[in-house]
Formats: sequence, C-alpha cells, structure tokens
Amino acid sequence: MDSSPKKTMWWIDVLIGTATGILSGFGIGGGTLLILWLTLFAGLNQLQAGGINLLYFVFSAVPALISHAKNKLIDKKILIFCIIGGIPSCIIASLIASQLDVTWLRKGFGVLLLFIGIKELFSPKQDTKK
Repeated sequence: MDSSPKKTMWWIDVLIGTATGILSGFGIGGGTLLILWLTLFAGLNQLQAGGINLLYFVFSAVPALISHAKNKLIDKKILIFCIIGGIPSCIIASLIASQLDVTWLRKGFGVLLLFIGIKELFSPKQDTKK
C-alpha cells in the first residue's frame, strides 16, 4: 500500500478538523473519527494518524478541560487515579505500538470500534435529566 498522503482539498481537511474538534470538546470521540479520516481518506498509515491524533488531542483537550473544570464536572479523586495509571500506560503502549506491524494496529483499532459500537447499541439509555 502506498504510504504517501493523498491529495485532499485543504478546506475539507479544515472542515473535518473543525468538526472532530467540536465533537472532542463535547467528549463524543472526535479523535476516533479523525483517525478514520486520516487513514481512510487522507491516506496516512495508522502510526502517522495516531501521532497526529495525539498532538491534535492536546489542543482540543485543553479548552474542554477548562470548560469541564469551570462547570465542576471533574472528580479530583478519580482524576488522580487516572493520571497515575494513564501516564505509565501511555508510555508503555506507545513503545509497544512502535514495534508492532501497522496491520495489527489497524485490526486492533477496528476491533475496538466494533466493540464500542456494539456496546452503544445494546447498553441501556441513561437518564440525563438531573
């Protein structure tokens, strides 16, 4: 497979970036959609798309975090445990991912998307009125 990026119209890339940024801010999973765009339509391989997504996430997460903190939606006790477990896990996973064949990363990502989709289809609706 050709690993060079496909030529897309710049305004489509901006539109996709804006849309996935808005979805990320709402906590809907814009990063997942961004990876799909980058791999399926922009022609990047899984590692390139993952790297761009991580950098992109930093810039979309900061305003979302500020908004969530301002609205008192962050449980500080849980946050500490997430940080303590998340940082070493990310480092280990990135080291493993850099050694894996891209085919395995694509398959793993596909299984993850399938699992999330099935879970969303069959999980009971939560009452959002509080």
